[in-house]
Amino acid sequence: MNTVDAIEHRLPLPPGPPVLTVGAWFKNTVCAAVGDVAAISRTVGDLDGVDACLAHERTVRELLAWLADAGAQPAAIAHDLHPDFHSTRFAAELAAELGVPLQPVQHHHAHIAAVCAEHGHDGPVLGLALDGVGLGTDGTAWGGELLKADGASFERIGHLRPLALPGGDKAAREPWRMAASALHALGRGDEIATRFSILPAAAGLARMLDAGLRCPPTSSMGRVFDAAAGLLGLCTVMSFEAEAAITLEQSATRHGPVEPLAGGWRLIDDTSGVLRLDLLPLLDALAASAFIAEPGRGAALFHVTLGAALADWLQRAAQRHQLDTVAVGGGCLFNKLLAADLRRRCAAAGLRLLEPRALLPGDTTIAYGQAAVARRLLERT
Repeated sequence: MNTVDAIEHRLPLPPGPPVLTVGAWFKNTVCAAVGDVAAISRTVGDLDGVDACLAHERTVRELLAWLADAGAQPAAIAHDLHPDFHSTRFAAELAAELGVPLQPVQHHHAHIAAVCAEHGHDGPVLGLALDGVGLGTDGTAWGGELLKADGASFERIGHLRPLALPGGDKAAREPWRMAASALHALGRGDEIATRFSILPAAAGLARMLDAGLRCPPTSSMGRVFDAAAGLLGLCTVMSFEAEAAITLEQSATRHGPVEPLAGGWRLIDDTSGVLRLDLLPLLDALAASAFIAEPGRGAALFHVTLGAALADWLQRAAQRHQLDTVAVGGGCLFNKLLAADLRRRCAAAGLRLLEPRALLPGDTTIAYGQAAVARRLLERT
């Protein structure tokens, strides 16, 4: 593959120092920026195997050659916060080789920065980042985030109420575990063993949640989708990526519209002024036997209530921070029902909504967002 073949998108970026960015883990892409153009590579896939990691390294060097052809060397190499990603480790190797600094960029900040850059938006925004996982600045797994983002900086002004991840990463592949986590958080942990009796690990998982062993917290919206699918019996163990969320959306689409659940969410101010969105009341309702018998209706209720809850959250934050522009990103925005509902509700509330256009909402956009943030950070120094 030559350098031109490696490039899938050429998108605008405000002029600044040349940068090279290496993306994250899932759907990895690489980005190089010089002048007012950012070149974004084709995805090399998830960095979970030797072939993908080697393809990632080749693509990085191809984009480095593209910069050299433009007479530039990167002033910095940007990467995700996660220290164990192959992309992060290779960024460190390359930075040492070239004698340039490394620049870490938080995952969800990159999502929002990419959307702002694509729209040419300069200034503060409310950033709604909804995905499966990204390492937060506090070392925990984020994924349902409300940020106040402004170029090089961001503030986490809200997040979903965290749920436990029983079994760690295994919970991201087995939605019944997230359903069990929700039941435990609702004080209904004694139902886990009977509700999921066909799964040999169910009784042990209930004890694990009681003891808090191997149950790290996450604010991930992706895991909330998993919990809903698990509670409705639509998907207990996934056979492909995002199966639970896809099945949930398909079931809701087949059922058709319903009204949002009254009292299906809570907005909670914590002691630091961070506004948390608590969706446990909605998950509590979905655990009812009536919805297990009619999961399509439960799936439809989940989607419409989630849309109303997110709109309420955004409006409260917009008033508090005196902002009227919202940028949205993250893999959960592949969900057409959710995206359309957010579009409609933001318009009704008088909020300007910025969505991904040339780029997809998932992690293929991370490298571009890293470039936007890294440039702003370099301009500060």
